[in-house]
Parts: sequence; structure tokens; C-alpha cells
Amino acid sequence: MRETDWPAVREIYREGIETGDATFQTAAPEWPEWDAGHLRHSRLVARDAAAVGGWAALSPVSRRECYGGVAEVSIYVAAAHRGQGMGRSLLDALVAESETHGIWTLQAGIFPENRASLALHECLGFRHVGMRERIAQRDGRWRDTVLLERRSKEVGL
Repeated sequence: MRETDWPAVREIYREGIETGDATFQTAAPEWPEWDAGHLRHSRLVARDAAAVGGWAALSPVSRRECYGGVAEVSIYVAAAHRGQGMGRSLLDALVAESETHGIWTLQAGIFPENRASLALHECLGFRHVGMRERIAQRDGRWRDTVLLERRSKEVGL
């Protein structure tokens, strides 16, 4: 992902936000805020012949050094590209890319209603750690998230 991809990435993020089941965010940020909140590596886009169709990136779970190999996954696919394997390709590439940068645990917090995202993560080796009940509010409604994680078989053995 390059900064020049940001308008397309932001639009895909906005689509996900509008579903109400992708994130607690209610508005897509501007580039500087998004950039500051994500790791500099492991920022990927998937393109079809014409445009960016999806993106994936990692956020640190903590600024503490001991958690330097743990990151949270964000993955979004444009509505027009869902169900075509783009999400699987992105997440598979994100796992591989994260390992080249020493990430030993990937985690994801997913709304239980987002069955497609849960299935995607599960098929790539993420396991259910638990349910975070009423973890935060979205539009004035308490929401649960399923906490998943994937431990690397290559890093941190």
C-alpha cells in the first residue's frame, strides 16, 4: 500500500464502516491519523485490472516492547469484490508478510454477526480465544466481539 492508494483504501474502509458490522469506527479517518495508527510494514492492497479492491494492514496491540511481535489485523474488501477470494488472498499474504517482520501473534476482534470475516480468519488458522462481551458501543448500542488469534509456526518458536 502506498499513500497514493489512500483514496481507494479509505473508500473501501468507508463501505465497511457503513455495514455497521465491520468496526467500531463510525467515520474513516484522514491519511495522517490512519498512517500513525498502523505498523509501517505489512500494509497490502489487492488490485483487479482497474482498481484497488481490498486492503489489509496491521496495528500494534501495545507500545510495550514485550508485545512487539503481536499485531491486530484489519482487512476490508470492496462490496463489488466480496465473495471472489480477494479477502483470502489478502489475509494469506498478510500472514506471510507479518512473519517476515517478526510478528509471532496476529489477533482480530470481529463482531459475531460478521460471519464472513469469522470464516475467513478461521480458514487461515485463527482460533477463537473468547468472546469480549459488551466491549464497546457502536451507535449507542453495546457490542460483543469474538477475539481470534493466530500464532506463527515460523516466528517466536
